[in-house]
Amino acid sequence: MRSTGAEPAPAPPAFVQLVAHPVRWRLLRELSRSDRAVRELTERVGEPQNLVSYHLRRLRDGSLVCARRSAADGRDSYYAIDFEQCERQLRAVGEALHPALLFAPITPGASAPPRRRPRVLFLCTGNSARSQIAETLLRHLSGGHTDTASAGSHPKPLHPNAIRVMRKRGFDISGNRTKHFDELTAQRFDLVVTLCDRVREVCPEFPRQPELAHWSIPDPAREGTTDRQSYPAFERTAAELETRIRFLLPLLINTSHVN
Repeated sequence: MRSTGAEPAPAPPAFVQLVAHPVRWRLLRELSRSDRAVRELTERVGEPQNLVSYHLRRLRDGSLVCARRSAADGRDSYYAIDFEQCERQLRAVGEALHPALLFAPITPGASAPPRRRPRVLFLCTGNSARSQIAETLLRHLSGGHTDTASAGSHPKPLHPNAIRVMRKRGFDISGNRTKHFDELTAQRFDLVVTLCDRVREVCPEFPRQPELAHWSIPDPAREGTTDRQSYPAFERTAAELETRIRFLLPLLINTSHVN
């Protein structure tokens, strides 16, 4: 028997309703390029802090954004976008609209390489773990289509757990040299990524004003009193860096990053 009236349409997925608000959309756009504190987001979107904080709370409740207490100033927090959660929810939106719109996840190396290899520098405090891991992962995930380097503000020897987590992934970084960022300040980079809240405060200037991004990633060496106790933190750090780099790659192939 044919229905005499149209069936009520289902409500749009929560993701659509959440990101449709112009302020929340702008906040997500800002966080897609760099982790930021509330005061920075307030300046960038041109809205009062109480409104920005409200919308950040909505995004956190929707699992699209997370926050971490700053290692440089414990009174402050850095907000970061959860790319994997955004990807999952966006794919679900496409599937809900039509099965043919189920988006494929980003695959490293699937896009054409840029016309010129972007130069990327990762900075942390000791250049002993986070930046070394990021440098190696980007070089690998880009298929060698990036020129990648790392350095620190107070270099220390490579951490044994950094060597271990990368060896587990098939990379031997045991022979890598740690270095001070002063060695690289005369070089030109397209993108400089600070991985430590403290080094962000002392990041030097580089020629031709590269794009600056901040990933607020805690120092895994500070978790636990022994290398064995801190090893899980190094695994989490490597996994987070791998995810962030996977989502960085499409931006690097954009010619706006290759000046």
